[in-house]
Amino acid sequence: MARQLRAAVVGAGYWGPNLVRNFHASDTWSVAGIVDSDAARLEKLARLYPHVAVHRSIDAVLEDDTIDAVAIATPPRTHHALAARAIEAGKHVLVEKPLAESYESACDLTERARRRGVALMTDHTFLYTGSVEKLRALCSGGELGRIYYIDSVRVNLGLFQESNVVWDLGPHDVSIINYVLGEEPQAVSLQLAACVHAETPDVAFLTMWYPGGCIAHVHLSWLSPVKVRRTMISASRKMAVWDDVDPNEKIYIYDKGVVLDPTSSTLQQQMVSYRLGDLNVPLVDNREALGKLVEDFARSIADGTPTRSDGRFGAGVVRVIEGALRSAQRGSARIELVGATV
Repeated sequence: MARQLRAAVVGAGYWGPNLVRNFHASDTWSVAGIVDSDAARLEKLARLYPHVAVHRSIDAVLEDDTIDAVAIATPPRTHHALAARAIEAGKHVLVEKPLAESYESACDLTERARRRGVALMTDHTFLYTGSVEKLRALCSGGELGRIYYIDSVRVNLGLFQESNVVWDLGPHDVSIINYVLGEEPQAVSLQLAACVHAETPDVAFLTMWYPGGCIAHVHLSWLSPVKVRRTMISASRKMAVWDDVDPNEKIYIYDKGVVLDPTSSTLQQQMVSYRLGDLNVPLVDNREALGKLVEDFARSIADGTPTRSDGRFGAGVVRVIEGALRSAQRGSARIELVGATV
């Protein structure tokens, strides 16, 4: 970079301060502004970053020609309107997940960014964790063999949001599985339950079918007595487990499987033995994922190539969530996701 890029962060609630911290810590970026309607939030961040301008409205940021990029960390219902304004103002845009609350809106943002010639990125931070990078490498490199199925659990007690558990937690697992497999599902099915409040689903069981033959199951809940963040990949050569709650060893690779006799006619005859091999705990990149994400955003701005979670990728995640919610409305019927993402 010939100079530092200047970023403004819109939204100073839960996630915004993390974006401010990572932009501020980067050699590639400087924080040029923070926007929030809450004066108390702005005052707190102004004490931490006294040289950064704070604003109650996004207008000042969009009118500032020295600001290169806008990072939006506001409620999902505001994402499309704010991102569209930033894109039309010629700003590169990073949007907290989900990119939008509908596939149509997500595609609109992607098309706007393409026409305006600016970078659009969705903040799917998990794609930049060392664990997810390792899982993708294991799958794409063939070390695991043919992927049979993926089982993912993301449960905790709270935090209840204004939408539902699928929009809140689902984008994490959908984005992770799509990235690890390198493809989007062709069909989805969703079972929902609203245990506490009749209009707010708080438990979900999502099933996704992928073109390569893998089936994935995701359990989401705000009503678990324990926090679980675990993904298991079953495959023909080896199997992997990622436990994101484990403070030390995140990924375990098991050299386990079933050995079949292809000359036998029945399953009982074919299943001659189980393969029980070594357990491997690989080293993973422990750098903060959000720091890697903002650097990828800068690289994309510099050379024009997509990030891991560009607008197209983010729209694909929204497409899955939207299709899943249609499934729940139709009695958990399997919904085919026809056509390709923008």
